[in-house]
Amino acid sequence: MHPLRLPLRFVVLVCALLLALAGSAPLARAQNPAALSDPIRVTLLGTGTPRPVMDRFGPSILVEARNEKLIFDVGRGAMQRLFQLGVSYADITGVLLTHLHSDHTVGLPDLWLTGWLISGRAKPLELWGPAGTRQMAAGLRMAYAFDLDIRVRDDKVPPEGGRLVAHDITEQLVFDRGGVKVTAFLVDHGLARPALGYRVDAGGHSVVLSGDTRYSPNLIAHAKGADLLIHEVGMASAEQMRGDAHTRTIIAHHTTPEDAARVFNAVRPKLAVFSHIVLRGATADDAVRITRLTYDGPLELGEDLMRFHVGDEVTMERFVPPPRAH
Repeated sequence: MHPLRLPLRFVVLVCALLLALAGSAPLARAQNPAALSDPIRVTLLGTGTPRPVMDRFGPSILVEARNEKLIFDVGRGAMQRLFQLGVSYADITGVLLTHLHSDHTVGLPDLWLTGWLISGRAKPLELWGPAGTRQMAAGLRMAYAFDLDIRVRDDKVPPEGGRLVAHDITEQLVFDRGGVKVTAFLVDHGLARPALGYRVDAGGHSVVLSGDTRYSPNLIAHAKGADLLIHEVGMASAEQMRGDAHTRTIIAHHTTPEDAARVFNAVRPKLAVFSHIVLRGATADDAVRITRLTYDGPLELGEDLMRFHVGDEVTMERFVPPPRAH
């Protein structure tokens, strides 16, 4: 037999097998949990502190649920992280602030004005936050009056897209629309009050974001039953605590690993995640190690662009940048 000629039955069998495999491929992809439509998807845009480091940008979290794309806090670099993810500012349906410390708000002008310019957004941005949020938004409009005017007259961007519609809120239902409910609750950030945490419910699942807080029984009460709990943590070395009064003040405004363990044991989420990691003379691994002494549930140390899929299970994936074009 000629080496290039094969029996007809063999050729038919191979073709049938290839067709079967091709037909089954879409089904296999559809069964991949990461490819399914999750009730809630959460991406850590920034997990850092006021320190201007490159691997942890300022605190900011993107929560996507049904038709909502919500940003909680807007720390340094939030706009860059959205751009990395390919998420358009035009699609953001709201921004919610936990409190008005600069490291949680300094990225807001960049998000608002750069986002408007490059996306051509044509509708106002709604902004919710504690008392003082409306005043801050009014101040930003005054500070950037020149830019707001020239972008419309010269760059021809839609005027409505440059509007901020700000709301001062306290512990309350923020909104319940399209199957997504957002609730704000009070937390304890020392003298930096009022400070808020948030709970997002959608599709029978929920995410709780602590904001900045020390140990808070009120947070525990609002976090009961949550699938995913993203919580801040603060830790300093014994030497720093003994010798530096400023360090003691900072740590007193945050949740220690020991207290984080108390929170996690009371809430028992499907997954707990550390974000906004405040460290003085200690490492993030130290914070996890101390927490693990009394908490044995699922726990992740948050990283910038880490993503969580919240459904019947909570799964995590790390961001993989697309290959560079040559």
